[in-house]
Amino acid sequence: MATLLLDDGTIEGDLDEIVRELAPLGIYLKHYDPGTSLLFPHLIEQDTITDSEKRYILELHNSVFEFLQQENGYLWCDLLNVHPGSPHLETLIATYNRYHTHTATEPIYVLAGEMIFGFVKPDGSQIQLLIESQDYLVIPAGVEHWCSPNAALNFKAIRYFTTAEGWLPTYTGTQLSDSMNKPR
Repeated sequence: MATLLLDDGTIEGDLDEIVRELAPLGIYLKHYDPGTSLLFPHLIEQDTITDSEKRYILELHNSVFEFLQQENGYLWCDLLNVHPGSPHLETLIATYNRYHTHTATEPIYVLAGEMIFGFVKPDGSQIQLLIESQDYLVIPAGVEHWCSPNAALNFKAIRYFTTAEGWLPTYTGTQLSDSMNKPR
């Protein structure tokens, strides 16, 4: 389940409180555990997967989560598979680990591993959100954020798309606040 780090150093693990903190940004967070990962545990655990294995995971996921696509108008989805040996890993991290916005909604469902997101709240304070397996996160268009894998550099996530251009970042230049950089 998700964990939130507030600008004042407070760590929040209660999902209802995290959702309340994210509400001013319009961010949606829900934990769905339909048990689909039990159908392909060997694929979730291995670093590299073939294109046919990706298609299998996506087909199975889409059959269970069809309601998400219908409710939100997602046109298609893909499987983002990040691990220490991923080709272009440095480029992927460099692309998204700076504050940016998107012109479209950014929905993501984590199948395995963890991802870290940072957000700028309306009052200018910053928060960091760790999402884990079975967390579904929707970031509205225009919300200033960054994202990165955790130190293990290992996650699998379904990304949903409403437009082809929607996931292209527009960098804002905002720097990570000093309170978020300090070791805890």
